Amino acid sequence: MKTLFLAAASLVCVLGVSAQQHNIDTQKSTLTIHVGKTGAFSGLGHEHEVRAPIHSGTADTGSHPAVEIHVNARELRVIDKDDSDKDRAEVQKTMLGPEVLDSEGHQEIMFKSTGAESVGEGRWALHGNLTLRGQTRPITVQVTLKDGRYTGEATVKQTDFGIEPPGKAGIRAKDEVRIEFDVRLAS
Repeated sequence: MKTLFLAAASLVCVLGVSAQQHNIDTQKSTLTIHVGKTGAFSGLGHEHEVRAPIHSGTADTGSHPAVEIHVNARELRVIDKDDSDKDRAEVQKTMLGPEVLDSEGHQEIMFKSTGAESVGEGRWALHGNLTLRGQTRPITVQVTLKDGRYTGEATVKQTDFGIEPPGKAGIRAKDEVRIEFDVRLAS
């Protein structure tokens, strides 16, 4: 019995050392979305920049890297520096409204990895599923680890998630948006 206990204790210690799951430091981790413009008068418009804190998440930095990230859609904020407060508020209302994100009906944005492949020293292609506006689609996220920070980006099409890019005559948001993230792990 004593030998069985020691063997079990040794196994728990080994598993504990190899499992390197960490919580994401939500105070220092952010998600930024870049939305470009298209159309005949797109030269008159500019990109929108939207930012949100990462609400919760975990990352396994062991031999099989994995991540799960949750963002509250209602916390997305338009931070366009060149826009007036009124213009930012209008873009904000449209973005969170039923035509685009429908943030009241679909509050959670989630990414959960399904696999990872190394593409160089401290770099990975992270495959997974993104849930946005209640729809889940596969995406690939390029990730780099530098100075304790995981940064990276992915490009997604709004129409893949049932979103018609908003706009007015001659100027619309591009279908493809670039999502960047800066993730730090909790100590």
